[in-house]
Amino acid sequence: MNTARQLRLAFALFFVTISLAIAAEPPKPLVLFDGKTLEGWKKTDFSGAAEVKVVDGALVMKSGESMTGITSTRKDLPTTNYELIYEAQRQEGGDFFAAATFPVGKSFITLVNGGWGGTVTGLSSLGGADASENETGHFFKYDSKKWYTFRVWVTDEVIRCWIDKEKIVDITHQDRHVGTRIETRANQPLGFATWETTGALRKVEIRALTAKEIEETNKDAK
Repeated sequence: MNTARQLRLAFALFFVTISLAIAAEPPKPLVLFDGKTLEGWKKTDFSGAAEVKVVDGALVMKSGESMTGITSTRKDLPTTNYELIYEAQRQEGGDFFAAATFPVGKSFITLVNGGWGGTVTGLSSLGGADASENETGHFFKYDSKKWYTFRVWVTDEVIRCWIDKEKIVDITHQDRHVGTRIETRANQPLGFATWETTGALRKVEIRALTAKEIEETNKDAK
């Protein structure tokens, strides 16, 4: 084999290796909150809603009568095969402080954090049952003024949710009715809400899942 051919093969293998490495990396997330402004968001039209503003790099939703929230105005959000990640903190009050409504294909669902008096966390609604009534409901004690990291994975088959490193939801949603309570429909397609509580958000991002992540998630669920 001559030197020129060896060089061509070496360069070809190099570029294939680089391409495979890039393809294996998760896509860069889309930053939904810049920590400075409400660009890309609007105050949710809840009756009795309180102020929404940016304070010290966090998006703060003040305690309302009864709900305060924000809704994304973006038109480029994925509806499946994505990860939503955000940090949230309960600053005052005793109920949910950053209930996240997000798309599941053509429908939507809400991850309630600390509802029904402060601890119930899960999805509303599945098969018409709220988080307090379906298998995703967990009792989770939240400390005030502590930041928690929430992650949500949605594929065509599965919804998974974590609080920090603890997986709290892992369900298949095929052949099940997925929907939101009427109270949070104003947060569609993507939004957050509080209930008689002041909550804060930061580091809100969304990204497409890789083909490998999608395949492994769906396979694990079967």
